Amino acid sequence: MEPHLAEDTFILLDALERDAAELQAFRPSICLEIGSGSGCVTAFIASVLGPASTLFLATDINDYAAKATVSTGHQNQVEISSIRTSLAEGLQPRLKGNIDLLLFNPPYVPTTDSEASAAQDERGISGAWAGGRDGMDITNRLLPHVGGLLSPSGRFYLVALLQNNPAQICEEMRRIYGLDSKTVLQRRAGRERLAVLCFFWPSAV
Repeated sequence: MEPHLAEDTFILLDALERDAAELQAFRPSICLEIGSGSGCVTAFIASVLGPASTLFLATDINDYAAKATVSTGHQNQVEISSIRTSLAEGLQPRLKGNIDLLLFNPPYVPTTDSEASAAQDERGISGAWAGGRDGMDITNRLLPHVGGLLSPSGRFYLVALLQNNPAQICEEMRRIYGLDSKTVLQRRAGRERLAVLCFFWPSAV
């Protein structure tokens, strides 16, 4: 595993561990991590699920991160198919309605719109944290596609900052896209207050 993990990564790992029994019970066939960075989250969820026929996919806009994800998978005996792309671009037609487990630790730090745009264009490390206005620019690009990606029993885990207004995210996902939600974990990390939200179809409860 990657030894230098940020607090937002730790809270996502802890949230997945908290839901481990439920995740093991429904045996996801396809797992997609968006913005995989080092790949440690996918490697971790593979260890949680245990030996299974799960297909592990990961995307990242940064070429170094895409390669690091594959390397982390190999170090942990996990085959991860890593794709260099923004969010899930190019994957929706083939994966529509088939993702059982969708994971996203987005760039959530509030910045100016120009900072966020430049960070994504440069495809550097700042792209991992610069979130634009309210820290939601990148997240808001993905949210309209979540319902189309999730399978009937699928789950979407999202890391959010207090400034991102998690309650509003949950309300809009329910009202606009029909997805229920729960807060799996909340934690203070220095000056930040982080939460991991989980979204799912009402029929999957």
